[in-house]
Amino acid sequence: MKYQLKVCGLTKLNQIKELVELKVDFLGFIFYEKSPRYVLNQLSLEQISEINHQRKVGIFVNESIKGISEIASEAQLDIIQLHGDEDEKYIKLLRQMIGENVKIIKVIRIGNQTSEELKKTINQQPTTINYLLFDTDSKAFGGTGKTFDWNILNDIEIPIPYFLSGGISLENFNQLTTINHQPTALDINSKFEIEAGNKDLEKVKVFLSLIKNEASSI
Repeated sequence: MKYQLKVCGLTKLNQIKELVELKVDFLGFIFYEKSPRYVLNQLSLEQISEINHQRKVGIFVNESIKGISEIASEAQLDIIQLHGDEDEKYIKLLRQMIGENVKIIKVIRIGNQTSEELKKTINQQPTTINYLLFDTDSKAFGGTGKTFDWNILNDIEIPIPYFLSGGISLENFNQLTTINHQPTALDINSKFEIEAGNKDLEKVKVFLSLIKNEASSI
């Protein structure tokens, strides 16, 4: 399969425009004020709305449902990524407010839990979400550049398409073949940066070529 690619933590318009030209599948914008990649420190909602791309993802951490809905509307987001502790009730209310056209990604942070605990967490997710995303657990809610043990994904059933995040890099790309149920998309961030929010586009281009070569070899 050909992995789709999400580049997360974007803050610079010139880089975003180049990623659009490179046909990156998902553009990730972080709306979490404590993040060093908090997009509204660099771009306005209007600027984000004017970006011509069909899969603009807004990343939120324990934000109010009203806040997400307003930002999604003003920035013309296509996908909402919930990276905090949002529960089933929260997600159902959010779905009612944003409608069916905006997709929802629910992040499951993987730390020291067992495969049984992970199964339980997955089974508790409402059917109104469209994707799961597995990321390395951290107090900072992501962006650590650290991977979790991908082998845990081989011990569980993953009922819907998922994104894989957490320390994906040029160096560990080949290890993705050890995962039986392959991710739909790879989510890259800190391993492809010069500094927080400033992407190393040459590295991204190399990664895109790896994805392309992987797809052509299958």
